[in-house]
Amino acid sequence: MQIPNPTAGLHHVALFAKNFDACMRFYTELLGMHIVWHPDIDNVYLSSGTDNLALHRAPQEFIPTPHQHLDHIGFFLRERQDVDQWHEFLRAQGITIKVAPKDHRDGTRSFYCEDPDGNVVQFIYIKL
Repeated sequence: MQIPNPTAGLHHVALFAKNFDACMRFYTELLGMHIVWHPDIDNVYLSSGTDNLALHRAPQEFIPTPHQHLDHIGFFLRERQDVDQWHEFLRAQGITIKVAPKDHRDGTRSFYCEDPDGNVVQFIYIKL
């Protein structure tokens, strides 16, 4: 069997959000994503221009497992110094920082924080 044509890339992530309003604020007001579609009070679709993040209000009985498959989601940054500026900005907003900014052996620089639901978010500079 032949491998199909390559995909067009991973440009969509969907997350259940227990703290729906706080998560929407984190991704829009703090990270600057804009609302593409808000069909009802339980769903919102956001974009930074080239991607799409869907937030779906988690059911009351939703309990994330301690061993979920999602490790983190990541946002590319255009300049190396943006990593430290985002780190300071989010820290000042009371966002939980998981890993402080650091340089990696491949020339990238990144840090990790948590969104209001505890999803790990990486901010990474990578020379494109």
